[in-house]
Amino acid sequence: MFSTLWTIIITKPLYNGLIFLMHSLPFADAGIIVIIFTVIVKLILFPLSVKASRAQLQMKSIEKDLAAIKEKYKEDKAEQSKQTIEYYRAHGINPFASFFILLIQLPIIIGLYRVFLHSGLPVINTALLYPFVSAPSSVHMMFLGLIDISHKSLVLAILAGVTTYIQFHVANASQNTSTGTGTQADIAKAMAVQMKYIFPVIVVFISYSISAAVAIYWITSNLFAIGQEIYIKKKYHKDVVVV
Repeated sequence: MFSTLWTIIITKPLYNGLIFLMHSLPFADAGIIVIIFTVIVKLILFPLSVKASRAQLQMKSIEKDLAAIKEKYKEDKAEQSKQTIEYYRAHGINPFASFFILLIQLPIIIGLYRVFLHSGLPVINTALLYPFVSAPSSVHMMFLGLIDISHKSLVLAILAGVTTYIQFHVANASQNTSTGTGTQADIAKAMAVQMKYIFPVIVVFISYSISAAVAIYWITSNLFAIGQEIYIKKKYHKDVVVV
């Protein structure tokens, strides 16, 4: 049941969007189409990303106040919870806003990855196509005339890992305003460092194990995330009220 709903709501629309672009841009190779389609989906999700980023920054700006409430009412957990809720209400803050916004994006991001993972290109799965979407007469798999993305590519896999590392670095740099201290903060920082160095290696392994198409998806997604992080920080973070 869940698999069927996932296909209908997520996989099928994304797959049709990919094939529609291939049919509409017959002069572009599959790698270029993967890049264009990934960027289009990311642009659609961009407003949600802005809201999530602003919500995260707002939560970081009140860490000292929340810590003070926690310390003041440390002997009375019920009152501590009450005062924390009142603080959120008084400042118009939804502590779960960032989580919910990211939760909305997650199925689409996973679906986009799975579309490239199971695309089967250059073969087109016509059973998944809507009646108004036509399959292209041929699919050009030579990315920029250099790399056959239906196969593995160590170069693209390494680039996927490198851009993942840079993306983590930029994201962490944007979050250095955190004032959290103590064991929980130390654990969070340690996990962030581990993810920064370990996850890029995992991305290289996954990208090389599957196909170059997946590597191109990772590279495009990472580069977009890097640009998005820089843009959001410069344009929107200065407008967030620090309480």
